[in-house]
Amino acid sequence: MSDTVTRAAEVLKGHRESIDRLDAIMIYTLGERFKHTQSVGKLKAEHDLPPSDPAREATQIARLEDLANRADLDPDFAKKLLNFIIAEVIQHHKTHQE
Repeated sequence: MSDTVTRAAEVLKGHRESIDRLDAIMIYTLGERFKHTQSVGKLKAEHDLPPSDPAREATQIARLEDLANRADLDPDFAKKLLNFIIAEVIQHHKTHQE
């Protein structure tokens, strides 16, 4: 194996290790987020509040798009991701109300 291939393999390994750490952070962060949204869902159910809050959702989407722009991440992707998460949260809230 040439020196350049060996060096490329080492750089690749470093990137993959970083990706693995970031994936773990994302999963644990989503887990923590869902713990809070589960608590919100229970609170909404106890007080007969609607499972979704369109004004809050719109604010969060705008906030996330701004964060995505600052992080040099495609804001459309960030919006799709948040919409997916919101849909899951609303489904959890509806489950609590049933």
